[in-house]
Amino acid sequence: MKWIEAKVSFDHSDNMLAADLISNVFYDFGLQGVVLDDPGLEPEEEWAEDAVARPTRHAITGYFHKDNQTDRRCQTLETRLVRLKEKLGFFYRISYKELDERDWAHAWKAYFWPQKIGSRIVIKPTWRNYQAIDDDIIIELDPGMAFGTGTHPTTALCISMIETHLRRGDSFLDVGTGSGILMIAAAKLGAGRLCGIDKDDVAVEVAGKNLALNQIDPSRYRLAVGNLAAEINASFRFVVANIFTHVILELLHDIKRILEARGILICSGIICENQHSVIFEMERIGFEIIDKKHREEWVAIAGRLKAKGERRKVKG
Repeated sequence: MKWIEAKVSFDHSDNMLAADLISNVFYDFGLQGVVLDDPGLEPEEEWAEDAVARPTRHAITGYFHKDNQTDRRCQTLETRLVRLKEKLGFFYRISYKELDERDWAHAWKAYFWPQKIGSRIVIKPTWRNYQAIDDDIIIELDPGMAFGTGTHPTTALCISMIETHLRRGDSFLDVGTGSGILMIAAAKLGAGRLCGIDKDDVAVEVAGKNLALNQIDPSRYRLAVGNLAAEINASFRFVVANIFTHVILELLHDIKRILEARGILICSGIICENQHSVIFEMERIGFEIIDKKHREEWVAIAGRLKAKGERRKVKG
């Protein structure tokens, strides 16, 4: 299979906002993930000498299957970028490159090294070595074409909140599961029944391989391809949605439907300036906000679904 690499280099006074909005354009095509180039990102201490050079410009890169819809997708992408430019007033340039799947699947691995996320979880690429210390919980990961390396702030925030709020035995749903990293983290932290759903069948396949790689008992989990929470009928005590703001807002009612009373919802993938719209809608439909964490320009929000007849506590 061949892929088309579409790379949008850009410059704006608020590059994180521009990155989020350009990423949304790609996600509207059903992509599971994009690659962010950030010249200001400081390398980790263990960043290897032979790793790839730091990027010189901000850029978002997405990957499309090469098929009879390629030209139409590229034209639509360019039209949406023009509209976004008119709205934001930023400079951008787009370039395309054709890749074999094998070229893509291996080229990005130079960026990915073991990294500690949260207080105990360590994300370890399968092709790297890492010596565990103290009470480290190691997640072996090969994201493949599903992206989701766990090193992005939105995923790190989710894992930190799972460590804080998950109770042993909790049923757990990962909405937009990607490479399965949050399911694996929940399983290793003691969750009970697990479910992951994603609209991308490649992501679901990769998540299954990573769950097996981490020796998660197949009887504990279910993976499904579908339109996110809308197709889930079972109920859960703990739900995580690490996706973009507009998708979270669209899914909140479906998530409320499948969440147990007093159950926990973690929303991530939200840029800081969008947090108020998510908090407002969560509180409006019956959630009590119990936690909020920031990292760089991103925020994750945890809410507890109030039981029927439960009123908001009044301080005083």
